[in-house]
Amino acid sequence: QVQLVESGGGSVQTEGSLRLSCEASGDTVGTYSMGWVRQPPGKERERVACISASGGTLYADSIKGRFTISRDNDKNILYLQMNSLRPEDSGMYVCAASSTGYCLTYTDWGQGTQVTVSS
Repeated sequence: QVQLVESGGGSVQTEGSLRLSCEASGDTVGTYSMGWVRQPPGKERERVACISASGGTLYADSIKGRFTISRDNDKNILYLQMNSLRPEDSGMYVCAASSTGYCLTYTDWGQGTQVTVSS
């Protein structure tokens, strides 16, 4: 089991940028796939991006070309650089980790950090 703590959320205007961070703790977190999931208000949860232990990435079509996921395995920190933000990107962004290595089966979750994009 790992513990995940997000930071970096906030309020920005359309076309603004934010960088989210997720500090992970746990003995084997470096072997986990990790990702970001968002929950827009009144909508279903959406898987935003995922990165494997070796650095392979997956992105939702809605954010391709605007968001970049990365990780620092030495510091056990996951990042999400969000550029060209739109109002529809607003929501609670939650960091997740998968002990199975598969981005579809997250096993650990953070509490989330709120992102609000105004027009």
